[in-house]
Amino acid sequence: MKEAQMAAEYVILANVTRDIFGNPFRPVAFDPAWRTSTAVAIAQGVYESRDFGAMPILADALQDAGCDSGDILTHCRGPGPHVRGCWVVDLVLGKG
Repeated sequence: MKEAQMAAEYVILANVTRDIFGNPFRPVAFDPAWRTSTAVAIAQGVYESRDFGAMPILADALQDAGCDSGDILTHCRGPGPHVRGCWVVDLVLGKG
């Protein structure tokens, strides 16, 4: 395997790892009040379908619920990659 190809694969793995675990050096507090029926329904749909196109909509629902966490909102509105096990989706679903 060529060095450039291996480096590209490591970047992908690092991005997926960040999507699942977030930043361990900057833990994010999640207020259970943000877990509204709308936010949970969107997160559940994302989780079950594995279609992460609704992540910006989840950010809007969380913001409507009072979420002011830049880390959460930026993650949801960011380009990803997003995978099943995404730390924000898991927080909304209460999957600890």
